[in-house]
Amino acid sequence: MTYVITHNGTAKVVVQDVTSYEQTQDSLALLKILACSTKNRNEGNFKTAKTAFKDISKRIKDTL
Repeated sequence: MTYVITHNGTAKVVVQDVTSYEQTQDSLALLKILACSTKNRNEGNFKTAKTAFKDISKRIKDTL
């Protein structure tokens, strides 16, 4: 549940229950991850899944 408190018709305060607040924070975190991922992709800073798994397999084999 979310309440918006106004003063002279202008929003001044927002009051949320804990569940709504946590959902909002989770959504913001996901949007930040998406924005970061998009930026990295656009800048060419990424590996294909095939390459990433190959690198992980190599690291595991090197530690054994």
